[in-house]
Amino acid sequence: MQIRRRLAAENSILVETRDHPDEEWAAGDARTAFGFESPFAPSWEAERALADGVAEGDLLLPFQPLSFRDFMLYEQHNIDAARGYVGRYRRGVAGLARAYEAVTRSVFPAFRPKPLWYRQPIYYMGNAATIVPSGTVVRAPGYTKALDYELELAFVLRSPLLDASPAEAEQAIGAFVVLCDFSARDVQIAEMNSGFGPQKAKHFLTSLSSTAVSAADVLPQWTKLRARVEINGKTVANPDAGRSRWSLGEVLAHASAGERLHAGELFATGTFVGGSGMEIGRWLQPGDYLRLDIDGVGTVEHRIL
Repeated sequence: MQIRRRLAAENSILVETRDHPDEEWAAGDARTAFGFESPFAPSWEAERALADGVAEGDLLLPFQPLSFRDFMLYEQHNIDAARGYVGRYRRGVAGLARAYEAVTRSVFPAFRPKPLWYRQPIYYMGNAATIVPSGTVVRAPGYTKALDYELELAFVLRSPLLDASPAEAEQAIGAFVVLCDFSARDVQIAEMNSGFGPQKAKHFLTSLSSTAVSAADVLPQWTKLRARVEINGKTVANPDAGRSRWSLGEVLAHASAGERLHAGELFATGTFVGGSGMEIGRWLQPGDYLRLDIDGVGTVEHRIL
């Protein structure tokens, strides 16, 4: 195992690594753990961090992603999130759905993913420029009254891919992090119904754990990882990483079909089952303290203003 973190320094970045969570941190190099060197100049990253309010010595992102693609691998998340959405915003539909499910003992059809989801991996392109590290204070955009979190597992490429097989694609994964996909739920559905996918509902903020773990230690067991969501010190959910529709090799192979992928690009699994507030009816409020954990990978923590 290798764990990596980065800290802000004057006009530069310090890289530290260790081989076990109980060991002391030691100085590392830019290529350690991932097999690639960031194309971003340390001075640029340091300036960006300072502009975001990071002080010297604070933890930064473990790497600066080139891009961000977020998949949706869990059918049950889609179903439960849809139930949560209509329960808050479409009360009439919620009543109809409850009656349908009680009589038929099956899922209300509108809650299931669209047919394409069952035929191929699907994803949206996020905003890599608004990804922040764990510990950043979070303020909801002025256009939303429904700020939500989403606990996800994310991974970064260490080498390029093009028309890769699933096995080749898995070999290109460099490291894993915990990802929080912040969402403005009250504007999300209208944007997705436009046919262009989420925009202001998602692009304002995403966060990563301040540590990244080498792929070899996570990849063989990623569907068995244990996760927790805590709000104000209380565990509100234990999201499930099992029952993924596709393997990570399959989603990367799909993304690389006819399209060159580069080292440093970031990908996420989509929300684990039970990993969002909309699924469990717990929406983020000013003053909340949010903590997302995936055992063996990392932690994301934020104060909500």
